[in-house]
Order: sequence, then C-alpha cells, then structure tokens
Amino acid sequence: MTMAKMFPALSRILHWTMAVLILTMLFIGIAMVSSLSDYHTLVSIHKPLGILILILVAIRLINRLVNPPPPLPENFPGVLRFAADASHWTLYALMFAVPLVGWGMLSAAGYPIQFMGGWHLPPILPHSDALFAFLRPLHTVLALLLFATFLAHLGAALMHALIFRDGVFQSMAGWWKQPD
Repeated sequence: MTMAKMFPALSRILHWTMAVLILTMLFIGIAMVSSLSDYHTLVSIHKPLGILILILVAIRLINRLVNPPPPLPENFPGVLRFAADASHWTLYALMFAVPLVGWGMLSAAGYPIQFMGGWHLPPILPHSDALFAFLRPLHTVLALLLFATFLAHLGAALMHALIFRDGVFQSMAGWWKQPD
C-alpha cells in the first residue's frame, strides 16, 4: 500500500467546514418545507449560511487551483479516476449553483437577502413571478442532487478508508488511523 500525500491544512479545514455547513443547510432546507411554525426562523438561518457557503466554495476553488489535490494512487483504475474527477467537479458546480439559484430565486421574488447584521446583498435577477416560479423548484432539485452527490462522495470516501485502504481518505482526514 502506498500512502497518499496529505492535503494542505487549509484544504482540509475548508473541506470539513463545508461538509458540516452543507449537511446543515440540506437539513434546514428539508425542515423549512415541512414546518410552517419554524419556517421564518429556519429561513433566517438558511439565507446567510447559503451566502457563506457560496463565499467558501469560491475560496475553496481558488485554493484547489493554487494547491492541487494529491494524486490518486498510481494503481487506481482509469474509470475510477474519471469518476473521482467528475464527482468532485460536480460537487463544485452544485456548491456554486444551489446558493446562486437560491439568491436568484429570492431576487426574483423581491425578498431581501440579509447576510449578516444589517448587510443586504443586492438582487441578482429582476423581480419576476414567472422567474421565481421556475427557480423555486430548480433550487430544490439542485439541492437534492447536491445531497445525492454528497452521499456518493461519502460512500467513495468510506470505500477508500475501509475497503481500498489506499491512504486517499487519510489524505483528507489526517486523524483517521488505518484499520488493521
């Protein structure tokens, strides 16, 4: 077994922070559509977290371009290399698309997007009921695709940690000790 090189500390911090934030957002989103009594409280958390995720994914993408990930093990099959690259870029695309569509949806509805304190983000789309009606279900579908991709990513990470035991999981989770 060859041990994979570790991701830089900033990459690991961004990865795990975003994993927690994205899971939190997905569960808040599900709770929002199923709870009328807590809806406004959940929305007031959901909006700034979405903007925070958008900011962090931009930082994360820049960091990835400056600090590329360690290479996969040399004996890793080509089809799995392709799947790994495709899933990572799909995650990035969805991490950008979901909050941007949410921001656009709120803009089209004429709702303010409050980030922190009294700071409001400008609308990115014109007020339009038709546009809102299109973006609302799109936001949901993209969020569910993000969740499915997240679960596939988690499954692949567990395969690396528990079955392949190739050091790939450890390169992002430095605290993980290889099981015997």
